[in-house]
Amino acid sequence: MLRDEINEALKAAVKSQDRRSMATLRLVNAAIKDRDIAARTSGKDCVSDDDIRQILAKMIRQREESAATYMDAGRPELAAQEREEIEIIQRFLPRQLSDEEIRSVCASVVKEIGAAGLRDMGRTMATLKERFPGQLDFGRASAVVKGMLS
Repeated sequence: MLRDEINEALKAAVKSQDRRSMATLRLVNAAIKDRDIAARTSGKDCVSDDDIRQILAKMIRQREESAATYMDAGRPELAAQEREEIEIIQRFLPRQLSDEEIRSVCASVVKEIGAAGLRDMGRTMATLKERFPGQLDFGRASAVVKGMLS
């Protein structure tokens, strides 16, 4: 389970006294626990691995935005810290598909489900989300699918 991998990595970071990893993994655990609490109030159990992957992807996007902001503000040391945190978080996500791979899988799904126009975009995106959880930047995939269907 992904949650266990994160906790094991946190234990290893504590043992090796890697402060950046400890802080980042504690933030990850806090975000997961926050989502657990929200899930319990709605009657669900704890969050799934897919939900954890979504949390991690969101944390990476936030850090990418922060790093860009820091670079624009002339603070490269803070941008470097954000990039280090991104590397730590990415260890728990599957490899992201490249732009070429995204185009390829989008084309195959469009062909497979027989999507003909923009009205089939939702069905296409749902199929992509089902088959490639955590591996696909769905913003880029959406743009590719829209281009293929219009």
